[in-house]
This record gives sequence, structure tokens and C-alpha cells, in this order.
Amino acid sequence: MSELSSTFVRLHARLAPVPFVPEVRLHQADEPIGLWELTEGEFSTDRPPPFWAFAWAGGQALARYVTDHPELVAGRRVLDLASGSGLVAIAAARAGAASVRAVEVDELAVAAVALNAEANGVRVDAEFGDILDGDAGDAEVVLAGDVFYSDAMARRVLRFLLRATRAGAPALVGDPGRAFLPRDRFDELAAYDVPVPEALESVRVKRTTVWRLRAGLPGAPG
Repeated sequence: MSELSSTFVRLHARLAPVPFVPEVRLHQADEPIGLWELTEGEFSTDRPPPFWAFAWAGGQALARYVTDHPELVAGRRVLDLASGSGLVAIAAARAGAASVRAVEVDELAVAAVALNAEANGVRVDAEFGDILDGDAGDAEVVLAGDVFYSDAMARRVLRFLLRATRAGAPALVGDPGRAFLPRDRFDELAAYDVPVPEALESVRVKRTTVWRLRAGLPGAPG
């Protein structure tokens, strides 16, 4: 985590409770559009959008589910894929995970995860890199919030999660109805009405589902 990235996160986001998971505090941006333009423009033209600066619906739902069902992760090694702010990773750490690895392709997100974990008094190993063409390592549970937002991303994520599931690590996803989620691959675990930033989602609340991936073919019993 570079000092420059940490300074940028502190400068452009303030620490506040997450609306649907108030047990967790995150560095969150007050004004989404301005930060989006800054990170895509002057700060770096090749940098990913600032997913780390907002509590997205999928992550909030998944973090709520983990918080309310700590037995899912307690004592287990957890991988949080495309971690963003680290919300889901932090929820897993708070729920008693043996270890939590949070992976991101954005250096600012890695900094945000580290800062947010520290603010919540938990340990999360924030890692920079794209692991989607590989495997989940020694993870015993894989979590992913709001990752099916594009066709290309969805295809890569699904293949990764299938490899993890077939290796014995259950994969849970939080999703607010994104178009590219292959629902026939998943079993529904819970659904919530999650408050979201209207500037990002054009609504104040999104119905959001927590899903568990099936290792078999579409439509096959789990």
C-alpha cells in the first residue's frame, strides 16, 4: 500500500457507517460523480473506476448475510474477490474467519481495504493483482459482491468461482439484479432491500440477493 494511494483515499472519502451493515465503517465518497471523473481522468487514465469508494448493493447484502451467519466463515480461510472497499472481507474477519484475503486490480482499492480494515480493528490481507485466470489458493470460502456488471467480467468470474467450488470452497455472491448474472447456476440464500447511492443506481433502494453457486451444470441439483 503506497502512501500516495492511502493519502488519496483519506482525502476523497470519509469514514462512515455502511447503511445496511452499520457494524462496519468504510471510507466512502460523498460525491460519486466528481470522484469518478477524477480517478478516470487527471489522476490516471488507465485506472479502474473507484469501486472502492462506495458501498455497493451486492457487497452490502453479502456482508449482511455473513454478519448474520458467522458460521459460514468462522475458523475458515476466506477469499474476497474483487474486494472494492473491503466491506465483505471486513465482515468475514469480524465474523471470526481464520484469515481473509482481499484481492483487487486497483491500487487505490488495495489502500482502501487496508485503511478500512484498520478502522474496524480487524486483519485483512489486501492484495493487488488479477487472479481470475488462476485458482482460489487455499481458500475454504470464496465471497464476491457485485461482480456480474459486464459480460466479460461475468464470464471470467464464473469460471473462477466454478473452479473454486469444484475444489471444495463454497462460493457466495451478492447481486442486485445485474444483467450478466447467470441465475440458473445459483441457489438463492437470502434477499434484502438495500439502500444505495441514488447518483450511482438511479434509485434509493435495490432488491439484492445472496446466491450460492452450484458446481454442476445449469439446472442440475446442487
